[in-house]
Amino acid sequence: MSSTSFVVALALFHLSFFHLNFHQAIADPTDGFTNLPPSQSNFEVHKPYDVSQDQRYSYVDGVHKLWVYSTDKPFSQGSDTPPRTEIRIRGYDYSSGTWQFEGYGYVPSGTTGVNIMQVFGGSSRATTLMVRVYDGSLTNYRSPVLASNIYDKWFRLNVIHNADAGKVQIYIDGILKYEGSDDGGSSHYFKFGVYTQNDDPSNYMESRWKGIKVLRK
Repeated sequence: MSSTSFVVALALFHLSFFHLNFHQAIADPTDGFTNLPPSQSNFEVHKPYDVSQDQRYSYVDGVHKLWVYSTDKPFSQGSDTPPRTEIRIRGYDYSSGTWQFEGYGYVPSGTTGVNIMQVFGGSSRATTLMVRVYDGSLTNYRSPVLASNIYDKWFRLNVIHNADAGKVQIYIDGILKYEGSDDGGSSHYFKFGVYTQNDDPSNYMESRWKGIKVLRK
C-alpha cells in the first residue's frame, strides 16, 4: 500500500470510529422500548396513615409533589417502616422481560437521607434498586454516587431493569451512570416520591416529578 493510500485508509477509519462513537453517545435509553404511558388511575399514593392525602401530596399542572417529615407515622398502622409519601405504579407489575421507568425529578435544597425512586422486589431485601439523595447527590442505595449538585433543578431519570438477565441500569440526563446486578425476586414494580432512610434524614423531605413513563421491550 502506498503512503497516500495508507493515509486515506487511516482517515476513513478514524471517520467511521467517530461516527460510531457519536451515534453511541446520542443513543437514547428509551430506544427500542414501547411506551406504556400510565394514567393518574395507575398512581396509588402511600402516605402516613394519620393524615389526609392532600397534606402530603399534590398534583398541579402535571407535577406530582410529595413530601414527608421524619417524625411522621408509617403508611399503615402497626408498620415498623420509616415515614414515606410515595406513588406506587399499579398495573405494570412484572416478573420477566425488560422494563423501564422514566421521569423528570426535582429535589429542593435541604432534602437528604431519603429514597426518591425504587424498583420494588428482591430476594435478600425488599428492593432491587433505590435512587437516594444525600446532601445534594443522587446515589444507588448508599453508593455509588450517580450525580452531584442536583438540588433545585430538574433532572431526567431512566431506570432499566432486565429481569431475565438480572441486570439494572441507571441513566441521569440520558447518560449511563450505573450498571449492575439486581437482587433477584419474583415480582417487581416501580415507586417514586420520598421514603425516609435510617441514616440522618432531614426533618422535611420532598421530591417533585413530571413526565412519568413506563416502557418495556
